[in-house]
Amino acid sequence: MVTGAGGMLAQDVLARLAAEGIAAVAATRAEVDITDPASVRAGLAAHRPAVVVNCAAWTAVDDAESREDEALRINGDGPRHLAEACAQDGTVLLQVSTDYVFAGDADKPYAEDAPTGPRGAYGRTKLAGEQAVLNTLPETGYVVRTAWLYGAGGGNFVRTMIKLEGVRDTLDVVDDQQGQPTWTADLADRLVRLGQGALAGTAPAGVYHGTSGGETTWYGFTRAIFEQLGADPDRVRPTTSAAFVRPAPRPAYSVLGHARWAAAGIEPIRDWREALTEAFPAVLAAERG
Repeated sequence: MVTGAGGMLAQDVLARLAAEGIAAVAATRAEVDITDPASVRAGLAAHRPAVVVNCAAWTAVDDAESREDEALRINGDGPRHLAEACAQDGTVLLQVSTDYVFAGDADKPYAEDAPTGPRGAYGRTKLAGEQAVLNTLPETGYVVRTAWLYGAGGGNFVRTMIKLEGVRDTLDVVDDQQGQPTWTADLADRLVRLGQGALAGTAPAGVYHGTSGGETTWYGFTRAIFEQLGADPDRVRPTTSAAFVRPAPRPAYSVLGHARWAAAGIEPIRDWREALTEAFPAVLAAERG
């Protein structure tokens, strides 16, 4: 079962499951409302999935600063309701989380067991969801942190830059935030493989980091997007976070380490540049309709 089935990541998870010939329930909010324990119990009872992949989330980072209670109901209480229902039947739960659970002030990649310390409401709510899953399901709960997601199935940074390239002579893009652009199809593949490993008993429960290899800044990422478009990357100009003040603080450094995948016998996600090259035709086609 994939919750939040209408979202960008969920669409790719469902596509990957279909490609593998694995039966799946695409659970939209109408099917399973994770903020409602009764809805969660009814959904799981009706379909009895072996694995639940929770892609339902509050992702509006800035809005969470003024609406933390609402975000917590989805990002914190929702995973708890799922975990409690999964615990009754021994169901595996894969919870998608975020780099925002860290403070973002490191100088080397965050290990899976690095101390958390979210600086904003969004990170706090997602950390609450992580803790609920890991505490409730010590043997069958998985947390997969990701970051900088893009894909063909929804609004995201790559699609925005494609649009802006066509209407602006130059773009000023932040060059003091370091991270890992991650294609949703690559993450979907790892989620499916992790679920398979969980059922086979070859993937230990706990925290994994589902981001691409390598690292860059939003400025470097945009230059790479322009290159894919055949546009002059020098039209992209570096600037600082101070030029784009937002309600929620952005992590200056949110590069994640990937050592834990070895314990599951699964390769970490490839380098972000290689992924962007493969993903770009589909993302471009989705944006240009």
